[in-house]
Amino acid sequence: MIPQTMRGVQLTAHGGPEVLIYNAQIPTPVPAPGAVLIKVGAAGVNNTDINTRVGWYSKGDNDADDASWAGQPLRFPRIQGIDACGQIVAVGTGVDPARIGERVLVEPCLYEHDGQTLETPWFFGSECDGAFAEYTTVAARHAHPVYSTLSDVELASFPCSYSTAENMLTRAKVSNRDRILITGASGGVGSAAIQLAVARGAEVIAITSPANAASLKALGADQVLRRDDDPVAVLGTNSVDVVVDLVAGPQWPRLLDILRPYGRYAVAGAVAGPIVALDVRTLYLKDLSFFGCTALDAEVFGNLVWLIEGGKIKPLVAATFDLRDIAKAQEVFKDKGYTGKIVLKVAKD
Repeated sequence: MIPQTMRGVQLTAHGGPEVLIYNAQIPTPVPAPGAVLIKVGAAGVNNTDINTRVGWYSKGDNDADDASWAGQPLRFPRIQGIDACGQIVAVGTGVDPARIGERVLVEPCLYEHDGQTLETPWFFGSECDGAFAEYTTVAARHAHPVYSTLSDVELASFPCSYSTAENMLTRAKVSNRDRILITGASGGVGSAAIQLAVARGAEVIAITSPANAASLKALGADQVLRRDDDPVAVLGTNSVDVVVDLVAGPQWPRLLDILRPYGRYAVAGAVAGPIVALDVRTLYLKDLSFFGCTALDAEVFGNLVWLIEGGKIKPLVAATFDLRDIAKAQEVFKDKGYTGKIVLKVAKD
């Protein structure tokens, strides 16, 4: 029986951890036409949760009307959580009731909501409520069945980070002929990119802290650089085919220097700072291609589920917390002293 109320964490404003309110009396959502109701088993913690909370996406002040993935004002209270693994427990009109009981992963990038096709994609847990609650709804097309012996916690480590990484590799057309450099390689997206690039047969160079070097080599990285290394001094100019960047910041120009002519640069993060210096001559004289990667290409999430089911990539869960301990989980997440993902256990034992 589906209860009328549920436990969840509500974001009440932009700000610090104090704006995250645990509430055990949130009305349980009802699936709209074309949607499903999912009982959430586990939810991953991501940079985007914190960035959205503090208003980092705003190009003005952190309370501006563009402080979300889609550049629109958030509606409060908002249930965040872009990563979700759970079970379909009810369906809206137009959805086959046979889907009830399926274990699913939610595709983070949404092209449909409330029965309407979206002109600009939304993101689960940002423009609509997400996974930091016992129940959530999403368009049926974005609830992907997954057949795996992995636990809900392990599966919840995949959707956002791994689909972001797979999208970057897809856009940059990474193949077994490529030498690829990955910045921020010990985080969720970076460690996912290592596995996915190795699965494609690419040679992988990872940038991380010395403490995480061994774990990244165990994932398949062929070479590991320290964060304070000069990549040009270590690797040489024109030495890699692809840069997958999650960091940006002051060292950014050096990433273009190491790219070979016709090299590809893909970016989906800027944890070291979003404002960089670009010598446009480097861009055009080397015939470089730049890829900004946010919205997922159509085939990306389905390919990811296929890789999960085939055991070609593995979950990296660094720590697990109860839903009510989300503030502590985000504090640990920000410390970055681990490899992989922090996951919230949502379902009750």
